[in-house]
Amino acid sequence: MAKDHGVQVSVAFPIEMNMRHGVPPIIKMQSLGMEPSLSSDVEVTMTPDFFTQMRSAMTMQRMIVNQMILDQGTFAPPTQWPTPAKGTPPLLYVRDVLRFATTNGAKHLRLDGKTGSLTPGKEADIIILDATAINVAPLNNVPGAVVALMDRTNVETVIVAGKVRKWKGRLLDIDLPHLRQQLEASRDFIFAKAGVPQNLFLST
Repeated sequence: MAKDHGVQVSVAFPIEMNMRHGVPPIIKMQSLGMEPSLSSDVEVTMTPDFFTQMRSAMTMQRMIVNQMILDQGTFAPPTQWPTPAKGTPPLLYVRDVLRFATTNGAKHLRLDGKTGSLTPGKEADIIILDATAINVAPLNNVPGAVVALMDRTNVETVIVAGKVRKWKGRLLDIDLPHLRQQLEASRDFIFAKAGVPQNLFLST
C-alpha cells in the first residue's frame, strides 16, 4: 500500500532492533523495489550519528541474506558477486547505504531539488571527512572506508547551506560548556518530575 501510494519509508535500523519494533523491513522493501532513507529516531537511547545508521543497515541486511544462503547449504559466495543466491535478495553494499543516507533522505523529504548531492545550483551542504586518520589507514576504497571504518572523529569540516559550522575538527559558534549545562538541567528536571532516582551506573 505504501508503494502504491508513493509513500517514502525512513528506517532507524539500530533503534528499531533495540526497542522491539520488529525486524526492520529492508528485505520486504527490496522485494517491492523500494529503498529507505535513514533516520535515528530516539537520540537519547542510541547514538544518532549516520556512520552507525549506515553500518547497522548494511550489517542487518547482510546477516539476514547470508543466513538465507547458509540455510540453502551454500557456504561460498556466488561466482559473479553480487549475484544473489537462489531466492535471496542482493546484498547491500557500501554505495547502497551511502545513497540511503544522502540522496534518499533529501528525496524522501522532497528536498532533492536543493540538497542531497553536490550539484551546481543546490545548497552547499558539505561534509569533509578525514581519510588520513589511522582508523582508515591505509585507504584503499573511499566508499568502503566511509561506511565500514569511519566514525564521528573523521568529520573534519561541516558546511550547511554555505555556512561553515565545523572547521578542522572544531565546532564553530557553539558554547559547549553552556550546552552541557542545559542538557544536565533538562535531565535533572525530567528525573525529578518523574520521581525516578538518578543512578549513573544502573544497568538498562
